Amino acid sequence: QVQLVESGGGLVQPGGSLRLSCVASGRIFSAYLMGWYRQAPGKQRELVATIISDGSTNYADSVKDHFTISRDNAKNTVYLQMNSLKPEDTAVYYCNSLVQIYAGSPTFAYWGQGTQVTVSS
Repeated sequence: QVQLVESGGGLVQPGGSLRLSCVASGRIFSAYLMGWYRQAPGKQRELVATIISDGSTNYADSVKDHFTISRDNAKNTVYLQMNSLKPEDTAVYYCNSLVQIYAGSPTFAYWGQGTQVTVSS
């Protein structure tokens, strides 16, 4: 019913930048919260940043000085601008959204399939 599709990952040198995008489609009344998580090899999935529909944001301490999350509510799209990338930012980045499929419905969490970000020289 709801699909999240990420794009924008790739290989970048340390100090470089990437911009991730995630589009939510399907039966969506409200994508109240959208965000990004990441999972590095051998590690647990961790929060990167979230943004709610009023524009309020939350960041992990490790990224708040060089990542910026934004969203386009009309397009149900969330972005992650990643600057000054470091090797430790290497991970699979997953898009997440809390979605209502109709007014008053419960909120469900949906995940994208992930996009690889590799920071290496």
